[in-house]
Amino acid sequence: MAERTVAQVNIHEAKTHFSKLVERVEAGEEIVIARNGKPVAKLVPYAERKKKRQLGAWEGRGFWVAPDWDSDEANDEAWKEFWEKIGREPTV
Repeated sequence: MAERTVAQVNIHEAKTHFSKLVERVEAGEEIVIARNGKPVAKLVPYAERKKKRQLGAWEGRGFWVAPDWDSDEANDEAWKEFWEKIGREPTV
């Protein structure tokens, strides 16, 4: 990402040339506004804020689970596949 150029102007210059400063900011530059040489404000390009994630956003929306997801047959099949995958027999 390219670094932004930062320029400092005094309040009088900012008031006099505000529209030109906004054009510079639109081009990606940051402008620091100073009073008596001391920074007091900054003009930066506008960026949309990301929406905050909301807890429970999926509540009430359908969540489908296979009807046999916890059946004895499905569990036995899953265990069989697991033990075959690791290449040994279960120890009881």
